[in-house]
Amino acid sequence: MITTTHHDTDKKKDTEGLQLSSDILAALAKFQQIELEDFHLDAKELEILFTPGMAAQILPKLKLPGVAGSKPSSLLSTTFMPPIETYPNKISTVKLGATKSEGGTRGKTFTIGGELSPAFYTFENVIPHKPIVTLDVFDMEVPLSKAVKMHVKDVVGDPAAWAKLAVEKFGADMVTMHLISVDPLLKDASPKEACKTVEKVLQAVDVPLIIGGCGDPVKDTALFEEVCTQFSGERFLMSSVTLDMDVEKCAKFIKKAGNAVLAFTPMDLNFARELNRRLYDHLAREDIVMDLTTAALGYGLDYAFTNMERARIGGLMGDQELAHPMSSGTTNAWAAREAWLKMSADWEPRELRGPLWEVTTALTLLLAGVDLFMMMHPAAVKTLKDVTNYLTSGKKVDPANFADWVKVRA
Repeated sequence: MITTTHHDTDKKKDTEGLQLSSDILAALAKFQQIELEDFHLDAKELEILFTPGMAAQILPKLKLPGVAGSKPSSLLSTTFMPPIETYPNKISTVKLGATKSEGGTRGKTFTIGGELSPAFYTFENVIPHKPIVTLDVFDMEVPLSKAVKMHVKDVVGDPAAWAKLAVEKFGADMVTMHLISVDPLLKDASPKEACKTVEKVLQAVDVPLIIGGCGDPVKDTALFEEVCTQFSGERFLMSSVTLDMDVEKCAKFIKKAGNAVLAFTPMDLNFARELNRRLYDHLAREDIVMDLTTAALGYGLDYAFTNMERARIGGLMGDQELAHPMSSGTTNAWAAREAWLKMSADWEPRELRGPLWEVTTALTLLLAGVDLFMMMHPAAVKTLKDVTNYLTSGKKVDPANFADWVKVRA
């Protein structure tokens, strides 16, 4: 179909499309459609527009096999073979916790990382180490969502009891001890005072610990150094070292105490590479876990997923600076207003909406390759662990259970 814009001859010609003679324009006006023979066109760009319904007239009619006009009665039977890839690199492994025979006091240890393929590509390689979950515990009372507080209200003022509840009742693999009381804007407690809380928690539970600071780079450096000095050999995961801290100083005392480090950077893989390069001067690859920042559902989760997936694939493809296990601060989901805010009846109840917000964030990042989840709500923890156990169980699925999910009516 040819379209043109016609102007009076006494005006400057300014046409869209082809320059057509008056004879052709008259034929188009009379017959609406013309056919040209021995026609040659030179054009830099050619755009062909089909009006609605034109494609059905131009494209060939689909002829079904069998009797004319009959409908298919079954689907084609074929065999699917997933493409198997071999990656040139593997993700480093990091061991957390140390038993008495290893110089610590823990009753169990965990190893994360070691992947040879993207997350849950079990048709390529088995999953070497199951992702683990750690629950957050704070050394002072903090504002909590009602959906979370209802489960821990009796232990909020007692970090040791809180940690014990997290492990024995909520099924946490590890405990993250947030020593926020050292924050200069809160209690401004001394590192030595904070270490007393660490000692109580160590006596209350026998699982490995993550030691979290307050976010102040100067105070956290002093806190981590004191913890490493007092509890050498426990193989803590120090959370976290950032680019605005004295990275070299932190790496030295973490290495001396035999601990591991959580390298935290914002959502930029170049920052992650830079921080890891600086840590390599003093720490082995087996001492580093990456935290690339978790953006919760509705607050950039898609970007967090993409960033983590890029890091994992990059590590497998040979980028040594990204070939580390990943941690997710999944409790960031509770910073989303929708997780705790009272909303219309369609969004209620909050007691269910909140943990759903957290577990949706966790499950999404599980598929990106996260190895360690920092979480808060017991229902979210249970759901994530149930899904993880199922995905790592190695059970074979019977295709007959789902092969006929599409039905074709004759």
